[in-house]
Parts: sequence; C-alpha cells; structure tokens
Amino acid sequence: MRIAFLVAPEGVEQIELTDPWQAVTDAGHEPVLVSTEPGRIQAFDHLDKADTFPVDKVVGDVRAESFDGLILPGGVANPDMLRTDEQAVAFVRGFFDSGRPVAAICHAPWTLVEADVVSGRVLTSWPSLRTDIRNAGGTWVDEQVQICDHGPNTLVTSRKPDDLKAFDEAVLAEFAKASSKSA
Repeated sequence: MRIAFLVAPEGVEQIELTDPWQAVTDAGHEPVLVSTEPGRIQAFDHLDKADTFPVDKVVGDVRAESFDGLILPGGVANPDMLRTDEQAVAFVRGFFDSGRPVAAICHAPWTLVEADVVSGRVLTSWPSLRTDIRNAGGTWVDEQVQICDHGPNTLVTSRKPDDLKAFDEAVLAEFAKASSKSA
C-alpha cells in the first residue's frame, strides 16, 4: 500500500508523524510525505523545534487516487495551517470522495472539519476540538481509538501521542481491510 502523510511546512507533532510512519514502513508499505511546499518540513516536540524531514510530494501535484490511504498527524499548528490551504483541503476531501481510508490523530481533525467530511461521523481527537467536531455535525467521543465506517470509507481517529500504539494498530488493520475490498 502507498500511504500519504499530509503535513504543513511546520508544526507537525514529530512523534505523530514518525511513529505511524515507522509502523507503515515496518508493515512493508510505502509512506509518502506530502506537504503544501517543497523542501523540508519542520517537526515539533510540543512547542519545541525537533527534526526536519524531506517532502516527497507537493499537495498540488498529487491526487488522492494515487494513494491507498491518508494519515493526518497532529500538532496544533500543523492542521491549523493545512485547513487554510485550499489544495490541502481538496486533497483530504478527495480521499473521502474516492472511498479511501483516512486516519487522523490529536488536532488533525481540524482539517477534516474544514474539508466538510465530519457530518454524521463518530470520531475522537484532542479534547479541545470537541465543540468544532460537534458544530460540524460529527459526534465526538473520548476514546483511545475510534473507527467510523460511515459512507464508502473508513475513518480512524485517536486523541493524543499516548494513543499511538492503538492508533498504529487500527490504521494498519483498517487500511488493509479497505485495500482488500478494492483489490
């Protein structure tokens, strides 16, 4: 499977990028770092700068149909920047329109709210997004991992870095199910 990781040029929570990336790699799949600008992205460890990572593809040059799934890492600034970028929002919406699985952790559901794909879905996130999700027509729950099979695709969400082990396991399992359905 070829999995897109969509991140802004800066502000992604490093562990929420690197941990799922490693899980995807260890499972024999191909992770692809997609951003709104070429070059390198600046990751953060909460509010402190962490490592940088090379961008594989620019969001304006790719389509959802080129991937088997999408992972949206969190961090406060990352989804806030992505939701103001029309191409990033359209890219996310493309996964829902084409029935491909999506996973989001922590603050990443902000981008889902902007893409207008939350209505009728049950999801979790960092608790401060609860009202935004409800206002967008979704149902927020306080769970380690929430899997929502609403419509043609699956949405996997988690709350925070402490949930990464469960998030990674759910992502791999749900993305594999989706891949076998489309094969």
